[in-house]
Amino acid sequence: MRAPHVPVLLEECLELLAVRPGGSYVDGTVGMGGHTVEMLRRSAPEGRVLGVDRDAESLERAALGLGELAERLHLQQADFRELPAILAGQRPDGILLDLGISSAQLDDAERGFSFMADGPLDMRMDRSRDATAAEIVNRLPEKDLADLIYRFGEEPASRRIARAIVAARRRSRIRTTGELAGIVRGAAGRSRRPGLDPATRTFQALRIHVNRELEGLGQVLAALAHCLAEGGRLAVIAFHSLEDREVKVAFRELAKDGFRVLTRKPVRPGEAEVRANPRSRSARLRALLRESHQAIGRAA
Repeated sequence: MRAPHVPVLLEECLELLAVRPGGSYVDGTVGMGGHTVEMLRRSAPEGRVLGVDRDAESLERAALGLGELAERLHLQQADFRELPAILAGQRPDGILLDLGISSAQLDDAERGFSFMADGPLDMRMDRSRDATAAEIVNRLPEKDLADLIYRFGEEPASRRIARAIVAARRRSRIRTTGELAGIVRGAAGRSRRPGLDPATRTFQALRIHVNRELEGLGQVLAALAHCLAEGGRLAVIAFHSLEDREVKVAFRELAKDGFRVLTRKPVRPGEAEVRANPRSRSARLRALLRESHQAIGRAA
């Protein structure tokens, strides 16, 4: 059996989900499979896990080297927004969503998510559909491009960056992450945050747009919460303020409707985890519990 990838906030996630032997769980964003494997281990010997990811390559990696654990795992390629329909009346004891991009995706230059290595400007989590980031930066009108970078990247220099991108694409089509990062750095100037590459916010904005990461997020969180069994739990890891705000608002509304928020403030990685995995530093974990009818009755 393989040694699993250690994902962000692993112990905190499993504790808040209260994974137990014989339970039924959903990992709605399988990624590198670390959370999935631990769910399988802690729900042994009869627990079952449904693992969903829009990235076919992530599912292939997650299926490797599982040994006997694989017998209790069902993997399916889908966007987590499709989970309410996939569950079709099933009542899992816990659902986890890790909304971040996986290390494998970031480290593969061919996927085009990162400016750390030059590669095709792609950024699609599901490479069988949607427009690439290259199509967006080469096609979108300047105003729309500036609005996108400001909205999804919270980038104060969005108009200068959009202007520079449009000027560059008039000369030749922008094809690679390196080309785009160079254009953005030249337009944005030095980052106000020490250690933050000036291209970071623009790349984040494009990735969010290409993959529609915020589209319907609040609605699907509400739908998934109502899919839970009584006493079931929903845990969500967000990696930037826009995602976390959607989760916070959705949980606040659900707290009025038979759910209890388990995290007054988001759970953040400790110093040791951030040292071991610097990419975890922006992670924020929130969780809620679907109350039983008896508990609701007592509260009333």
